[in-house]
Amino acid sequence: MEKKKEKGKNFLVLKFMITYVVLMGLGLLLIGLEPVKKVLDINGIYTNMIVYLSALFLKPFDIVQNISGSVINLKGISMNVRFGCNGLEAFMIYTVAVLSFPAGKWKKVIGITAGFILLQFFNILRIAGLGLSGVYLKNYFYYFHIYVAQGIMIAIALVLFLVYLNYATKK
Repeated sequence: MEKKKEKGKNFLVLKFMITYVVLMGLGLLLIGLEPVKKVLDINGIYTNMIVYLSALFLKPFDIVQNISGSVINLKGISMNVRFGCNGLEAFMIYTVAVLSFPAGKWKKVIGITAGFILLQFFNILRIAGLGLSGVYLKNYFYYFHIYVAQGIMIAIALVLFLVYLNYATKK
């Protein structure tokens, strides 16, 4: 009986992993293929939203000079927010994990919606923090960008997924 339970758990883990890899591959294809981008540039739309909201968040600091597409021009620094920097990758990692986990439809909808809102909030704070470090701590901007900011969104996505797992497995 124990071996059957163990096989069942192993199958569920394998199913989760395969589903995750397939969905992530499809998601990356959707945002990366040129024919798809010509119809709907998901990455571009997402980036423009993040750039606009980040600049709006930075307005009270009186350092925003202007925004143009994916670029936020601040006093003394311009930040080009691209895929990998815009938070879309972290949102995809989180969303694909939620979709791959066996839970009810409404739990997935709530998980994805709440995760989207929280990831956007933290991402805007992260980009604003990078902007502030670029203006006021120029010597450290590179280190903040490369060693702190890049991994922080993926770590937040992982923590949010762990919170979602707790929510999704409660009856």
